Amino acid sequence: MPTPAYPPKPRPGDRIGVVSPSSGLPGRFPLPYELGLDRLAKDFGLVPVEYPATRTMGSTPRERADDLHAAFADPTVKAVMASIGGDDQITVLPLLDRELIRAHPKPFFGFSDNTNLLAYLWNTGIVGYHGASVMCELGRPGAMDPLTAESLRAALFTSGTYELRPAERFRDVDGDWADPEALAVEPVTRPGGGWSLYGPERVVEGRSWGGNLEILSWLLMADREIQGDLSAYDGCVLLLDTSEDMPSAEEVFWILRSMGERDLLRRFPALLMARPKTWSFARPYGPEEAARYAREQRAAVLRALAAYAPDTMAVFDVDFGHTDPQLVIPYGGTVRVDGPARRITVTY
Repeated sequence: MPTPAYPPKPRPGDRIGVVSPSSGLPGRFPLPYELGLDRLAKDFGLVPVEYPATRTMGSTPRERADDLHAAFADPTVKAVMASIGGDDQITVLPLLDRELIRAHPKPFFGFSDNTNLLAYLWNTGIVGYHGASVMCELGRPGAMDPLTAESLRAALFTSGTYELRPAERFRDVDGDWADPEALAVEPVTRPGGGWSLYGPERVVEGRSWGGNLEILSWLLMADREIQGDLSAYDGCVLLLDTSEDMPSAEEVFWILRSMGERDLLRRFPALLMARPKTWSFARPYGPEEAARYAREQRAAVLRALAAYAPDTMAVFDVDFGHTDPQLVIPYGGTVRVDGPARRITVTY
C-alpha cells in the first residue's frame, strides 16, 4: 500500500467538482445546497461543477461512481467536494476505478458516509480531507462559522501546519432546510467547554485514519477498505465521530469492542473523539438529556480503551464531526497531538 501523499491544491478561480456519492438530497432541499454553492463561488473564489447525479434522489451506485470518475479525470477540476452524506456509499466503492483515481489525485472533502471514500483514498495513496460539505458547512444558516471557514480555507489553498482551536461556542440543533426564513437566521449556540484529555499525556504524531464510527463498523463488517495487515495502522492517529443517528453508548462500546477484538484499536497511540451530536429531529434532547448522552458516550469510549488500548491518549470534544463549527482534518495526512501542551496541529 502506498503512503498517502498530498494532492495538488486548487487556487481561487479554479473549478471544484460537487458530487453526491451518497444521497441526492440537494434535489430535495435546494435552499442550503444553493447557498453553499454561492459561498463556494463568492467566499472562496471557486467555480462549482455539478454532475448528473448530484441532485438526483435514488441515483444508482453506478451513476454516482461515474460522477466521481468524471470529477477526478477532468484536468480542469482541481478539487472535489461532497454535497452531503447518506447511508449507502459502501455500495459505490466496488465500482470505482482505483487506477483512474490514483492517476488523477485531487483533494476530496467530505465526512459522515463519505468516510467510505476517504478510506478508499487512504488505500489508494491519496490524502483526503475529513470535513466540509456543501449543504451542511457551506450552507449553514446565517453565515459560515468563522472557525469552519478559516479551517476550510487553509485546507483548500495552503500547505503546511495548522493549529486546531477548541470552539468557544457550538451548536448541534438543526433548522428546517425547506424554510427560507430559517436559513437566514443565525443559529443559537451554547458554550463549547474546551477539550478533555484522558490517558497517558505524551506527544503523538502520525497519519490519521478513521472517520464516522457507524460507517467504520459497516466497512469492518463488509471487510472493505480495511487493511489485511493491521500493522499499516500502527502509530496512526484515530479519528472518530458519531452521527445524527445518535448511536447509544452500548452501541459505541460494542463497535469499539469489536475493533479491539480484531486487534485494531491498540494500533493507535492517540484518539481524537469528535464532539457528539446530541440532538436530532427524532430525539430533540434538551440540555440535561444532551449532557447525559455525551457523558455516557465518553464513558463507553473510555471503557473500551481501558480494555483494549490502555496506552492510547484520547482527546474528547474536538470539533470535527457532526456539530458546528467543524474543523477540517487531513485524512491520511499528518496529525500531531501534544498532550502535555494541550495542542493539536494538522498538516494541510
